[in-house]
Amino acid sequence: MNKAGEDSVIFLSLGSNLGNRLEILRSAVAEIDAHPKICIRSPGGVAGVYETTPVDCERGQPLFHNTAVGVATELSAMELMVALLAVEVKLGRTRSSYHAPRFIDIDLLLFGSEMCEDTKLHLPHPRMHERRFVLEPLCEIAGEVIHPRIGKTIAQLADLAREKYLQDAITRIEEPETLLLAL
Repeated sequence: MNKAGEDSVIFLSLGSNLGNRLEILRSAVAEIDAHPKICIRSPGGVAGVYETTPVDCERGQPLFHNTAVGVATELSAMELMVALLAVEVKLGRTRSSYHAPRFIDIDLLLFGSEMCEDTKLHLPHPRMHERRFVLEPLCEIAGEVIHPRIGKTIAQLADLAREKYLQDAITRIEEPETLLLAL
């Protein structure tokens, strides 16, 4: 199927800090790709997996596993967000509080050059440039992409975050192929 948005730059951030984190990320990638109007970009549409310390979370939470995914879709940004929320629910996400541990968290980071500040959707993601756990994996698959609001590449933003957020422990633990086993 030739999907609209093939030329758009659409990127997601996925994270998990409950259960079998790696298997949950693998399931999330498979569920996203199984949607009839969303497909994982190939090649280079999935980053490696990083183990990261929780940021802006309640104390004592387990470490996260994080990755980034590039997709193509014929959905609008809001329709894509709704589809991603459905994947979260299917994989056990409950929203007891903003900072609670979670089986899966899927954030829409970039949707082309679209900028939106709706009550339900913010594009680009408003804190992505401050989060190494987002930028490190995203840099693997989108280092040359320019943040539409800030005007710097993802690689430049990752460099700045590495300098500013040295305390955030981040370790690459898996290759991208690990997440593609379910496809």
